[in-house]
Amino acid sequence: MSREGAVRRRALAALVPLTVVFLLSAGAVLGSDRSPTRLALRLSWAAPTAARPFGSGDAGIDVLAVVSHATLSALGLAAVVSVFGFVVGTPLGTSAALRGGAVERFTLRAADLVQAFPTFLLALAVLSAVKQPTRVHLAGLFALSSWAPFARLSLVQARAIAGAPFVEAARALGATETRVVFDHVLPNVLAPVAVQLGTAAAGVVLGETALGFVGLGPADGVSLGVLLEQGTAGMIRAPHVLVAGAAAVIAVSASLQTASEGLRRWATREG
Repeated sequence: MSREGAVRRRALAALVPLTVVFLLSAGAVLGSDRSPTRLALRLSWAAPTAARPFGSGDAGIDVLAVVSHATLSALGLAAVVSVFGFVVGTPLGTSAALRGGAVERFTLRAADLVQAFPTFLLALAVLSAVKQPTRVHLAGLFALSSWAPFARLSLVQARAIAGAPFVEAARALGATETRVVFDHVLPNVLAPVAVQLGTAAAGVVLGETALGFVGLGPADGVSLGVLLEQGTAGMIRAPHVLVAGAAAVIAVSASLQTASEGLRRWATREG
C-alpha cells in the first residue's frame, strides 16, 4: 500500500466515530416510537431495564429517547453553525489578505473583537430575555461569532499564498480580484481551513449543552445540557442519568474532534 493510500485510510478511519454516533442516534430515533417529552410519573428515576436500557429521569422521561433526540439536534445545530462560519469567514479572510492594508487590519480587529467576547455570555444575556428559546435562536447567536476563527485562519493562509508566482501571473494577465480569490487563492486555502470545521462544531455542542444546563436551552427541554442538569440533581438516587448525559456529550464532542483530525490528515497528507 502506498503512503498516500495509508494516509487516506487513516483519515477515513477518523470519521468512523462520528458516523457511529450519528447512525446510533438516528437508528434510536427512527427505529422506535420513544418520545423524549413523554412523562411516566410512576417510573421517575427508575433504573435501567430491558424496556428502557438507559433508565428513566425526572418525571419518568425515557433517558435513551432524550439522548438520541438531543444528540441528533446537537449535531444538526453544530453542522449548520460551523458550515455557516466556514462559508462566511473563509472568503472574508482570504479577500482581506489579498487586499491588505486597512482592509486586512480591520478584518483582524473585527475577528479579535468577536473572539474576545465570550459567546456564552452573549447567549446568556439574549436568551434570558427570550420567553421560549428555540434552536433557531441558538443557531443565530452561535453564528454571530462562528465566522471569526475561519476568517483569521484563512487570512493567515492566504497571506502566505498571495505572493506566489501563480497569483502574480493571474493578476498580470488581467484577472479581477474576485477571480483571483475564487479561482486561485481560495482553493489552496480551503484544505487547512476545513480542519477548523470539527473544532467549531464541537464548540457549538459544548455551548448548547452549557446553555441547557443553566436552563436556557430549547424550550422543549430536549437537550444534553438539560439531561446533565437532571443527572446532577439526582446523582445520588439515579446516577445512570448523569452517566448517560455525560457519556453522550463526550461521545459527540470527541467524535467531532476526531473527525477534525481526519480532515487535517487528509488535507496535509500526514499520517
